[in-house]
Amino acid sequence: MQVKLYNQQAKETGTVELPDSVFGLKWNADLVHQVVTSQASNLRRGTAHAKGRSEVRGGGKKPWRQKGTGRARHGSIRNPLWKGGGVTHGPLKEKNYKKKVNKKMGEKALYTVLSAKARDNEIIVLDELRFEESKTKPGAKLFENLAKIKEFKNLTKGNGVLVALPGKNEMVRRALRNLPYIGIEDVRNLNSHGVLQYKYILFPREALEVFK
Repeated sequence: MQVKLYNQQAKETGTVELPDSVFGLKWNADLVHQVVTSQASNLRRGTAHAKGRSEVRGGGKKPWRQKGTGRARHGSIRNPLWKGGGVTHGPLKEKNYKKKVNKKMGEKALYTVLSAKARDNEIIVLDELRFEESKTKPGAKLFENLAKIKEFKNLTKGNGVLVALPGKNEMVRRALRNLPYIGIEDVRNLNSHGVLQYKYILFPREALEVFK
């Protein structure tokens, strides 16, 4: 699949061939759903915890005698029926939300999502991504220019674009990290759950070499 190639002034400079093994797959909704829900579960910290009746402080003494008061019998003020008592069936920190996904499934789901974005013209390829200084202003200017292109008009709205870098580049990260519509990730760390959080994916041309 061929897509347009742009420079940092948002001018078209040619085309680039995207590898079919990554950007030419058919949509597979079942696979993507299974992998994305698993990855979302794996992000859960599982720290929510409600105390049961055995964990709530106090309540050691029986509140009143068993018979003869005319009231219902109770053994502890920390019974779940009482205000301030323990919680029944609440969230527990011991619960494990992890779900296993085979490596090949995760890889294919990522490529399926990238293929769908390529078909929908949501893949942006720059001939290079480089800034002379680590300031937000030139980074913002780049995306303002790209947003003027008809296909990318929503680039600066919401979770607009995920910038996929070929490797460590602190200059680029510092120039882009303060922009609210930008996400930054190394290509080798991409996954389908993260990619689906953004409308567009921006690749510097050299980042495509990582897929090979």
